[in-house]
Amino acid sequence: METHKLIKELEGIVGRSSVIHHPDDLLVFAYDGLVDTGTPQAVVFPTATEQVSQVLALANSRNIPVIPRGAGTGLSGGAIAHSGGIELSLTRMSSILGIDPANRTALVEPGVVNLDLSTAASAHGLYFAPDPSSQRACTIGGNVAENSGGPHCLKYGVTTNHVLALEVVLEDGSVLWVGDAYRGRPGYDLVGALVGSEGMLGVFTKAIVSLLPSPESVRTLLAIFSGIDLASNAVSKVIASGLIPTAMEMMDSLTIRAVEKAMNFGYPKDAGAILLIEIDGLEVEVVNAMEQVIEMCYESGATDVKHASEAKDRERLWAGRKGALGALGALAPNYYLVDGVVPRSKLTDVLQKVGEIGEEYGLPIANVLHAGDGNLHPLIVFDERQEGKKEQAMEAGGKIVEVCVNAGGTLTGEHGVGLEKKDFMPLVFNDEDLASMKKLKDVFAPTGLLNPGKMFPDGSSCADFAQINLMGSASLGSWI
Repeated sequence: METHKLIKELEGIVGRSSVIHHPDDLLVFAYDGLVDTGTPQAVVFPTATEQVSQVLALANSRNIPVIPRGAGTGLSGGAIAHSGGIELSLTRMSSILGIDPANRTALVEPGVVNLDLSTAASAHGLYFAPDPSSQRACTIGGNVAENSGGPHCLKYGVTTNHVLALEVVLEDGSVLWVGDAYRGRPGYDLVGALVGSEGMLGVFTKAIVSLLPSPESVRTLLAIFSGIDLASNAVSKVIASGLIPTAMEMMDSLTIRAVEKAMNFGYPKDAGAILLIEIDGLEVEVVNAMEQVIEMCYESGATDVKHASEAKDRERLWAGRKGALGALGALAPNYYLVDGVVPRSKLTDVLQKVGEIGEEYGLPIANVLHAGDGNLHPLIVFDERQEGKKEQAMEAGGKIVEVCVNAGGTLTGEHGVGLEKKDFMPLVFNDEDLASMKKLKDVFAPTGLLNPGKMFPDGSSCADFAQINLMGSASLGSWI
C-alpha cells in the first residue's frame, strides 16, 4: 500500500505517463556507459523546475535517494542507482530557451542534446565548444555534472570553461541561481564548485553557457606513423613548439583496423598509429600553423601526412574517430573504457605498460587518446559471458589507473569519478582532502540523498556515506 501511495504522489507531480515503476520497464535505466548496473525503484520524467523541486522535496521527506540522469552516456557509473531510489530523468526538459548572439550565450534546459545546441547556434555563426564523442546523444546537464571534455578541449577547455550560470534545485527542493551571465558578479565561484559535482550537490534545471564564433578557417590533418612511440613524440614536439592545435587525437593499430572494418573511412590499415590533428582560426594563421605541424610530424617519423581540405573529408575523418568505440564493439560484446591523464612526455612509457597489462590478463586493449593533453582512453574488450572476464577487465583497468597516477598523472580526465573510480581517490587525495570535499558537499546536500555512494571511497573518512546508503535502502524497503 505504501508503494502505491508514493507512486501516486509522484504521478500527481509529473503525471501518470511520466513515472515508470514496472520492473521490466526499469531494466533499461539500470545502465549507463559503465559495466556495472543498478536498478532504480522508479524513474520520474519532470518537464519543469517546479516539478523537480516537488519530487526532491517528497524524496527528502521520505529519506529516499534521488539519482539525476541525463542521456545515460556517462562512463563512470554516475547515473547508476546502485542503492535503489528514484532516478530523475531530465531528458524531457530539452528546450533551448534563448540564444543571445550579441553576448554569445545560450539559456538551455538540462536535457538539450549537446550537438543540437551547436546546430541551433550555427544560425548565428556560433557553436558550443565542448564536444564529447557522444555529442549526438549526451545532454548539457550531463556535460555540466561530469565536466565533460572532448577532442577539442585541447584548445578550448572542458565544460567548466563554458558555463556562466546555473539554476540548481537542492535536495530539499529549494531553488537557487548561481553565477552571472556576463562573468561580472563578485564573490565565490559557486558555478565552479557545482560543475563536475556529479549530481551530488544539486540538480541542474537551467544553464547559461557561453558560445564561440565559428572559426574563419579549419584544417584537418591525418598523420600516419609506424608506431605509437613516434606519434607520441610528434605530439610532444608540436606542443613544445608553442603551437596549440584545436585537437590532437591518436588511435592505435587495433582501433584503426576496427574502424576501417566497421565503417571504411579511409584510415590506413597497416599504420601503427595515426594522429588526427585539427587547426582553426584566421586563414593566414591556420595555413602557417599547418605547415609547421606537417614538418614536425615528418621530423618525428611520420610516413605520410594527409590534408583534408574539404568539409566532407574532415567530417569523414572525424566520424571515424567519434565512431571508434562503437566499431570496437565488433571485437567483443563488452568493453571497459578507462579514463586517465598523464604528462605528454610519458605517453610512450605509459602506453607500453598498458600493453603489458593487456598481455598479463589476456585481454585486447585498444587505445584512443586525446593525445594533445595526455588524456588516455584504453579500451579493454571482453565477453562477460565468459566466467571471470568482467572481473579481470575491471582489475586490469584499476592497474592502468595506478600506472597513470604513478607517471605523474591523475585518475580521470573527463569521465568523472562516479562508482568507477571512487576507491582510487586515495591515490591522489589524502583523508584531509576528502574531508574538505565532504564539508563542501554538506553545505549543499547534508543528507547525502543526492546520488549517494559516488565519488567518495568506501571505508574512508567519509564512511558516513555508507551509512547513508544503508539508510536509503532501508527506507526504500518500506515502499517497494
